[in-house]
Amino acid sequence: RRQKMKQRQSGFTLVEIAIVLIIIGLLLGGIIQGQQLINSARVKNLAETNSGVQAAYFGFIDRYRQIPGDMAQAMAQAAIGVTIVGGGDGNGRLDNDALVPAAVFTENNAAWEHMSKAGFIQGSYAGAATEPNFSNNLSPVNAFNNPMLMGITDEYADAGAAAVPRLHLVIGRGIPVAILRELDVKVDDGVPDTGVLRATLQTAVTFAGTNSWGGSDAGVACVNATPTPSIYDVASNSPDCNGVFIF
Repeated sequence: RRQKMKQRQSGFTLVEIAIVLIIIGLLLGGIIQGQQLINSARVKNLAETNSGVQAAYFGFIDRYRQIPGDMAQAMAQAAIGVTIVGGGDGNGRLDNDALVPAAVFTENNAAWEHMSKAGFIQGSYAGAATEPNFSNNLSPVNAFNNPMLMGITDEYADAGAAAVPRLHLVIGRGIPVAILRELDVKVDDGVPDTGVLRATLQTAVTFAGTNSWGGSDAGVACVNATPTPSIYDVASNSPDCNGVFIF
């Protein structure tokens, strides 16, 4: 009898199993909810960063009557009153490699230096005319630790419209496709190739560089162009998408 009682007591009761399942469910629910809160915070961060950069850019123009990054180095140093490393050619636009191949990141990096040292954005950027990365302090990085870039391009003109170069802010690679879609829904129309926020081209032309900072995941498309209008390819689960705000 004692042997039989021991055998009966060796397993879990239905009540115990139910309690364990409830605990697991609560833990999973908390993890999922926590991840959703993190994602929402990242979306908010990306949206606020864009607003801050636009305010800084136009604030700089209003104060100095020059475009940050395009302003010549000597003029920027005299106007801002601190040592300035980078500067542009003063032609009235923030050039990039698509329009002036010799410039590549020169005016982009100078723009961040000018705006930061003038007090319009946080940080103090170095302004050197080399390719930025997450650690060389040439461009600010997004919530996923990838460089943000500014310049003009005509690559994101509406279908059938004249290709007119416009200023754009590349918000940086490494953004999961679901978060980029949520950002587009929050600030624009939710469509990846229309509006003020668009998915970047998969293969970067503007700001290509060694790391294709202006592009996105080369192996998995972030956009499904088959439907009309196109949609973010959330099913691809790409962790390396990128977006561009059109000023």
